[in-house]
Amino acid sequence: MTPSREAWHAFLRSRRSVRRFAPRPVPREVLTRVLDTARWAPSAHNRQPWRFVVLEAEGAARRALAQAMADAFRRDLEADGLPEAEIAARVQRARQRLLEAPVAVLLAADRATMDPYPDERRRQAEYTMLIQSAALAGLQLLLAAHAEGLAGVWTCGPLFVPDLVRQVLDLPATWEPQAMFYLGYPARIPPPPPRLPLDALVQWR
Repeated sequence: MTPSREAWHAFLRSRRSVRRFAPRPVPREVLTRVLDTARWAPSAHNRQPWRFVVLEAEGAARRALAQAMADAFRRDLEADGLPEAEIAARVQRARQRLLEAPVAVLLAADRATMDPYPDERRRQAEYTMLIQSAALAGLQLLLAAHAEGLAGVWTCGPLFVPDLVRQVLDLPATWEPQAMFYLGYPARIPPPPPRLPLDALVQWR
């Protein structure tokens, strides 16, 4: 039987951002279904600019990226003048999240899919469409994971060091790292976070 409209809305609203996962591997076929559904997200001009890099749990690429990003994060925090104890704690937490997540997926946006324009106004609009399209695939990935009984969280670390990520993972020059997704079976589902009231977000004209 097809789920009711209410059931679909309840499902979409039940997704949570989860950072702690059970020590249970995610089967390859499950992750493949998630990625396959993520590629069905809408995109501007149907260019499908999203690119995914799955970092194997015990792979050298994930370890190398975790160390490189941790070193860069430390340099930024030191430049901010934070106390050493806080720097060490934050760097270690970020590094362990990447190393310990059952699944880590990097989302990139491929600039090679963009239309060229002679003027800056349209070039900027085209770039914005690229980023928005990639972001839609990221949400689709999280919802597909949710449908599989997985939990996940979006993290922004790659945005701060895109060249570093591209270099460590040996990605094509046109791939712009956008986000890292951590996925796995949840250790705990957090309670619903507060949401702004609809009236504060919508204008009817």
